Amino acid sequence: MVSARLDDQVAIVTGASSGIGEATARILARDGADVVLAARRRGELEAVADDVADEHGVDAHVVPTDVTNEDEVEALVDATCEEFGGVDALVNNAGLGVGGDVEDLSTDGYRQMMDVNCDGMFFATRAALPHLREADGNLVFVGSFAGQYPRPSNPVYAATKWWTRGFAHSVEAAVGDDGVAVTVVNPTEVRTEFGSEDGTAFEETFDPGEVTEPEEIAEAIAFAARQEAPTTTSEIDVYRRDKFAHF
Repeated sequence: MVSARLDDQVAIVTGASSGIGEATARILARDGADVVLAARRRGELEAVADDVADEHGVDAHVVPTDVTNEDEVEALVDATCEEFGGVDALVNNAGLGVGGDVEDLSTDGYRQMMDVNCDGMFFATRAALPHLREADGNLVFVGSFAGQYPRPSNPVYAATKWWTRGFAHSVEAAVGDDGVAVTVVNPTEVRTEFGSEDGTAFEETFDPGEVTEPEEIAEAIAFAARQEAPTTTSEIDVYRRDKFAHF
């Protein structure tokens, strides 16, 4: 069953200072959830939180967090439970894409992607799972088209997203009996800051209407977060309509 609202629910969103994470915080708040916004940039988080609280009348709590730091991630979940009494949904969204060809990717770039895209997902999941069990909650991972099909232009980024899907579905198998729902949402190109780490951001590369907007991915995430026991939506693909045209 899918609830139409998320009233009295508490959701943590990582990578919430911009892009898909920001849009997700806004959509979850629109649906009635109190939101905890996590990212490294305090100023951006506070601006989003102020907007969300003013527009939707929910509580929006800011916890600056580097997801690659397990102590900070533990503190994020502890702060959420202290403020709200528990966690009903975790949106594992923080991620980045650095470099390209294997031969051109620096070791630092490789480590950075692995740290954020893999370790960050693990740390947040580990910290939140006990609370999600108590709440029969929803655990949502932002994956990628690149986690389902080869990406010759950036094999390491693709590998991190294959890892995300493999980890998410294996966690789903482990905690389904405990009442925890797990969903992977897979976008293709989305007009966000993605790509700006070492090149041009997708929001600059693509014109409005050319590829997916972050709000469209946020709606899919919110749909997953509204799932009620005993049902889960295991995977949601949100693709450009012409994505398969090159095959």
